[in-house]
Amino acid sequence: MTALVVTGTGTEVGKTIVTAAVAALALADGQKVTVVKPAQTGVLPGEEADIDVVRRLSGVADAHELVRYDDPLAPATAAKRQGRSAVPVVELIDEMAQWRHGDLLLVEGAGGLLVELDDEGRTVADIARGLVADVLVVTPAGLGSLNAVALTCEALRHRGLGCRGVVIGSWPDDPGLAEQCNLVDLPRYAQALLLGAMPEHAGRLGASAFLDVARDGLAPELGGTWHPEAL
Repeated sequence: MTALVVTGTGTEVGKTIVTAAVAALALADGQKVTVVKPAQTGVLPGEEADIDVVRRLSGVADAHELVRYDDPLAPATAAKRQGRSAVPVVELIDEMAQWRHGDLLLVEGAGGLLVELDDEGRTVADIARGLVADVLVVTPAGLGSLNAVALTCEALRHRGLGCRGVVIGSWPDDPGLAEQCNLVDLPRYAQALLLGAMPEHAGRLGASAFLDVARDGLAPELGGTWHPEAL
């Protein structure tokens, strides 16, 4: 089985949409796909959690959330505010081992790469190491993305983790100069391939239309047919 961890340069950068897109493409290719959200925070009553969005957009039924904390904070901090200990990352990894029987285990992180998930300071990077997984880095388009991508990918290399590449999680319908420059500059800053860009409206689509957008938005390395010159 291939394991892939989807992380971001921060929160609200499009990790869930990219996770759903990779899952949808793998499922359409006939692969047995499992998606896991190890830790979810800050979901209000009546709101979709990230794993619900993935199910809705990708059609993957084998999708699991392992632990949820109330406040919209880093998991370790949110757990403390509830007066509880965060579930240790080693336990999360052990639980995910039960889903190593298919073709793709896709894990969506919480926040950025180095957000603390438990009381020992373990992070999404530790999940990737424990699963022997490559990491896909999601970034927003625009100003600030270059520095954030550079730091995230440098942190991966420092920890001996493989970077599958970078995906822009929310490409605007009317991109400006900074967004257009991202297409050239992001791979140089990341020292990794730019593997696609998902449009900002992708999360509002139905499953069939979303699959088409995923094919257009992600590169062949992720199962799509992306051509950046079309943006």
